Amino acid sequence: MPVVLDAVGRRRSHSRVTSAAPTHEDLLPLVAAAARVADHGALRPWRLIELRGDARRRLGEAMATAAGVTGADAARLAEKPLRAELLIAVVASRHDNAKVAGWEQDAVAAGVGHALSLLLAEAGWGVMWRTGPLARTRPVHDLHRLTESEDLLGWLYVGGVPEGAKPGVRQPIDPSEYLSVL
Repeated sequence: MPVVLDAVGRRRSHSRVTSAAPTHEDLLPLVAAAARVADHGALRPWRLIELRGDARRRLGEAMATAAGVTGADAARLAEKPLRAELLIAVVASRHDNAKVAGWEQDAVAAGVGHALSLLLAEAGWGVMWRTGPLARTRPVHDLHRLTESEDLLGWLYVGGVPEGAKPGVRQPIDPSEYLSVL
């Protein structure tokens, strides 16, 4: 089985990770490789933002503000970004281009995020892509310092794979149900 096919077949989300995390320097070659996704016009309509330490707490506060909750509900929501030592925000950063539509640029950004999650998993890290309704709110947008032409697609929560983590279970598909011929 080709190495890439095997790697994709092993992919699973890790909802719980340990406090270990790759360094900024560890991420650089993975980001360079993820940038090889198909990109019509070579616009590179994406960017990634590392959130570590206090940035994760500020994200939780922005999420609580966006949700309009206070007290215990705000505290619970504010803890969510603390589930991993490293969050990587995946940002669609669109460019005005007559030949490449916005949706196509968003697809490139999503491709980079997915490729990076595969590369992180192959490097031995636990990864889960998280989104939710708060990802596109003004307080969260402002916290990430996004421009008006950018949208947050979600965060990769990255950490160590817990000892004894069980492989994910996915029901196999019949590929002929999803691949048709004209």
